[in-house]
Parts: sequence; C-alpha cells; structure tokens
Amino acid sequence: MRKKRILILSEGFGKGHTQAAHALAAQLRQSSPYLITRVLELGAFLHPTLAPWVFSAYRRTVTLQPKLYGVLYRNQYKKSLNSLAGLVLHRMFYARSKAIIQQLRPDLIVCTHPFPSIIVSRLKRAGLDVPLFTVITDYDVHGTWINPAVDKYLVSTPPVRDNLLDRGVAESRIEVTGIPVHPDFRLNYSKELIRQEFGLKAMPTVMVMGGGWGIFKKEEKEELLTHLANWSKDIQLLICLGTNEKARRQLLMEEAFRQPNVHLIGYTHEISKLMDISDLLITKPGGMTCTEAIAKGIPMLFYSPIPGQEEKNCDYFQELGFGQRITSLDMIDHWFKLLMEQYPELAERRSSIRKQQALDSKSCAEAIKEYLALTDKRAYLHASSKTPLIHW
Repeated sequence: MRKKRILILSEGFGKGHTQAAHALAAQLRQSSPYLITRVLELGAFLHPTLAPWVFSAYRRTVTLQPKLYGVLYRNQYKKSLNSLAGLVLHRMFYARSKAIIQQLRPDLIVCTHPFPSIIVSRLKRAGLDVPLFTVITDYDVHGTWINPAVDKYLVSTPPVRDNLLDRGVAESRIEVTGIPVHPDFRLNYSKELIRQEFGLKAMPTVMVMGGGWGIFKKEEKEELLTHLANWSKDIQLLICLGTNEKARRQLLMEEAFRQPNVHLIGYTHEISKLMDISDLLITKPGGMTCTEAIAKGIPMLFYSPIPGQEEKNCDYFQELGFGQRITSLDMIDHWFKLLMEQYPELAERRSSIRKQQALDSKSCAEAIKEYLALTDKRAYLHASSKTPLIHW
C-alpha cells in the first residue's frame, strides 16, 4: 500500500493553531503506519524575515489594544476576508505556495488557520486537485474560516456546526470531531512519579498559564500573580511562562515568587504531565489550552479574555460548567478554599469532567482516515469500470 502524504498548514498568530497542527500530525502517525505528515507554518516558511515582524505587530495589537482587536473581530464576524487582504495574501503566498504543493504532492491538505485555508482555496479554484480540510481551532467560527473550496470542516462542537449551517455550508461538508490534542493528553501518568520528577509536593496544586506572549502585564502581575503567591503556604503554584524568559527572570527577582511552593516554569514539553498533578487551571481561554485542560479533566478559571474568539471560548466553557471567568480576587479565594477543603475528592470530580466532555463523534484523525479510504475505494471502482471484461 502506498503511503498517503498529508500536508498540514498553520500560521504563527498565536501558539494554538500550530499546536493543533502538530497534535493532529501525531494522531495520524500514531493511528496508521501508512500516513506521512508534514507541518508547515506557511508564512514563516515562505517569508522567514518578514513573518516575525507581522506576528509581532499582531501580538502588540492583541495584548496592548484588545478592544480594537475586538472591534475588528466583530465587524468582520460574518464576512470573509476583504478583497485588499485577499490581494496581499495572493501576492505574498500564491505562486510559492503552489510550488511547494507541487513539490510535496500531498494527497490531502489540512489547514488549522484561516489564512492558509484561503490561499489553498484560491489554488483549488485555479485548478489544484487536492482535497482541502479545515480544522476550526476555537469554540466559535469567524467568517474568515469559511470558503466554498473547502471540502470538509472539522469542528469543535455541535454549536459550531450549526453556525456553519446557518451560513450556508452544506451539512455533508461538516464533521464534529473536537479540536485535536496531542495523544499525550489522553494518557494518565503516575502523580507520584511526576512529583518526584519535578520536585513537587502532594498538596492542592494550581497551574497558571498564559505568559508566552507577555500576557502578564505589570498590572496583571500585581493584581493576579501577587495575590496567588500570597496563598503559597497552602497552595502549590505552577506558573508556566512559556518562551517569555524575560517575565520569568523578573518574577524571580521578587521575594513573593521565590517561595518553596511557587514554581516558575519556562518552555516545556511536559505540560500534559503538569496538568495531571494540577487541581485547577488559571488561564486565558485559548481554544487549544482549554481543550487540553478538558482532556485532563481540570476545572478552569479564566482571566482577561481577548474580545473575540477568547470571549466566545470563555462563554462556551462557562455554560457547560467547566470554567468560570474571574471577576474579582474574592473568586480566587473562594476556589482556593474549596481546593483545601475538598483536596482528597478532586480526582473523582476530574473524572466526571472527562466523561462529560467525551465526544461521541470521531476524532480529526479518524475523519481524515475515513475520507482517504473512501477516495481510494472510489478510485479503485472507477479504474475497474474502465477495465474491459474478459469472456472465457
């Protein structure tokens, strides 16, 4: 059997899109030895000098002017990409993207960000004969995701499916699969061994995420992180700062964050293990982080959601009862007291969250495998129909 080549395209506007791409690649490789995957951040790959400037401008807008970002998001919510932006993408990516696809010769292209999906859709309208899947990596769908050249949308929830149906996407082109998470997040690790590995204690543990883009601005550090650190005698804190080494060094200079139960963690591939020993996650409501937390069964508290998709994600998980938006520091105190009072019973609560969130539908990897198998069968039947019958 010839191995199938799957090209997965993302963009660097936030970590979640590329995390989803790599998670899907891992799922596919694990599910079948006959699948070959390649993940590319298209902008960074084609324009390694320009891309960091573009991503930096986006980060500054999101973190320093979130209200402006929210206005732009809402104004374009039901619209596809405007013609000017489409022309820019065409000029920057069209010819070179076509050359890459011709060189790699994928059997299927999967996009986890709307920009590469728009580019590949344009190539398909110009004659590219490769199926295109789009994985929507949030719990809402913005208009830029939608394009008639997409063969299949893989979406997080039934409400997102309904949203696409309301916008005229045919039901046959939509499957509810959940957002792909790395297979590691489906594993159950030994808590005792994890604690030994990271030098942690068996006590109520809270994980804090969201610092990789410098999200912990000065006022948030003073109001949120300092308040959390005041609980360090009774609550173990795992503050994950990602690639933001500057923020980690700044926090280490303050006595409040040099306590035995406060752990400032830089970039790590072990988030799945750290989630296993955490009883509560305090995070910004990014689609990928929330999906990973739900796979681990951790209740969440959300701070400073960016207007737009993060607010939609926040609303979704609040409605399900899996998380709460932080409206005051008193809310944190309430949750921390609950952790201390109910610490031995938390494992059972986590198990119930996992069961509630388990999807009856197939995963992204299973949906892709089924599609490839079906196209193989159709190709075989088509070839057989052209073979002349031999009469004995």
